[in-house]
Amino acid sequence: MVRIEEEKSIAQLIVFGIPAVSLFIWSSGVTDPVNATKLLVAGGVGSGLLGIFLFFDLKQSFTNFKKYILTISFFSIAMIVSVIYSDSPLTQNIYGSYGRNTGFITYLFLCFIALGVLKISKAQNFRKIILALQFTGFINMIYCGWVLLFGDFIGWSNPYGDILGFFGNPNFISSFLGMFIGTLFVYMFGEEFSAKIKLIAGLCIGLSFFEILKSHSIQGIVVSAIGFGLVLYFWVRAKTESRLVDVIYLSFGFLISLIALLGSLKKGPLDFIYKTSVSLRGAYWDAGIKMGMEHPLTGVGMDSYGDWYRRTRSESAATVLPGPKTISNTAHNVFIDLFSNGGWPLLIPYLGIVLIVAISSLRIFLRSRKMDPIFIALLTGWLGYQMQSIISINQIGLAVWGWLLGGAIVAYEFHTRAEFKIESKISGKNHFAAKRASVISPGLVGGIFVTLGLLIASPPLTADSKWKSALDSRDARRIIVALQPGYLNPSDSNRYAQAVGLLAASNLNDLAHQVAIEAVQYNKDSTDAWANLYSLPNATVEEKATAFSNLKRLDPFNPDVTAR
Repeated sequence: MVRIEEEKSIAQLIVFGIPAVSLFIWSSGVTDPVNATKLLVAGGVGSGLLGIFLFFDLKQSFTNFKKYILTISFFSIAMIVSVIYSDSPLTQNIYGSYGRNTGFITYLFLCFIALGVLKISKAQNFRKIILALQFTGFINMIYCGWVLLFGDFIGWSNPYGDILGFFGNPNFISSFLGMFIGTLFVYMFGEEFSAKIKLIAGLCIGLSFFEILKSHSIQGIVVSAIGFGLVLYFWVRAKTESRLVDVIYLSFGFLISLIALLGSLKKGPLDFIYKTSVSLRGAYWDAGIKMGMEHPLTGVGMDSYGDWYRRTRSESAATVLPGPKTISNTAHNVFIDLFSNGGWPLLIPYLGIVLIVAISSLRIFLRSRKMDPIFIALLTGWLGYQMQSIISINQIGLAVWGWLLGGAIVAYEFHTRAEFKIESKISGKNHFAAKRASVISPGLVGGIFVTLGLLIASPPLTADSKWKSALDSRDARRIIVALQPGYLNPSDSNRYAQAVGLLAASNLNDLAHQVAIEAVQYNKDSTDAWANLYSLPNATVEEKATAFSNLKRLDPFNPDVTAR
């Protein structure tokens, strides 16, 4: 009974909570409607899952998944080391940079999600995970369709001019719709599904792919193609016992992938795939790798790539392409991002996490040639996330699915082993665990930890809400007050930079100067902070000289560091 209630609480939290992470936005009360809001929900869900994971039968979970749990633990420890030794502001390391929020606590919550899903053992609950992803995809599909037909009813700024979904970016919605499509292909090829389900799945695939094309993002096309190819392979494999068919199919798939890769580099028959953004990513990747190589044991700090990009980019990147004014606060590659953030001690455990999921997938794959819809859908979604993570940003609404599906595959591999008997696990519960469960239920523990997680994750959102209110008031005093640091109002380089610009534009130069000094004290590696101080007419000669020296330090290849 303990096991049943525990798994039920975990499944409910996942099925309702993870879609909420991807779908929750708040466009009216904050300046960033996407990232801080998703962090808040992820904090509640991740912490709730951790509470149930820790409080109920932790010893058995550790026995079953020792390597996976230890690898995630090493990953978490490496993040702590990165935060401790980083020169970047502590609040930036913890909560992440503005517009990203992929700092320490975000990755910690993702780790909690990956651990919590290990408690899932029943096939019906694994199906619910897949349905949760498909529900999220369906809601995004409907919203994007509405936007294309009637316009956007959400009052947020859209500089892209393309569909955004509930992710705030065409690339992110494109990738997620690709993951959604990949799981739907399972219905199309699965013989156990009715014609009605196949029809609905086919319509959703068609509409979602049309929306991917309208997003003008190649990522969703790539992810969809991988999903289709993977599901088709499993279908072909189930139809024949011939190993030769496997070899021919996989060889053909490898050839197509190679041609597509060359096309993305503007070579071969598919050179139309190439986009300028590929060249930009090359510059971002190069800078991120350099950060990790120069700080191999600690990295530059969690979500601190933006403070280091200018000083680690190549001379060509600073002067030719992308050029001196084009910057980034992420490597556009999750693996390189983590390498730059925490060096080898952070990258290696992350690679280990991915490898364990891959090995679990291989074990399931080798057991039988029959189509397993649950496994194929989990694998398709996870591989889709991994593919987009190689060429894109670790957006919270997407990342929760990557970590959830990875943990689900590890759990599914264990709980579908022939020698595993769920009944023996239930009967093996000791009396102490049963007695404790009768007093404190998994739901109660989960609820307490959800509340704790919301409190931990709320500061970026409350700070942004306070800042938005101050901006709307057009009151200089409220802007100054909104900059005062506190637990629910962590400081942020972006807000400091905005404040200096607003105050200077209003001819409040004394206040602007005061805030500019606070900005460089808060983050001595912020190029914007030093540039603002340098530009103020009432900055002293000494301050301008110091600012110019730091601008050259932070942007050594820029021929004119004072140009903005």
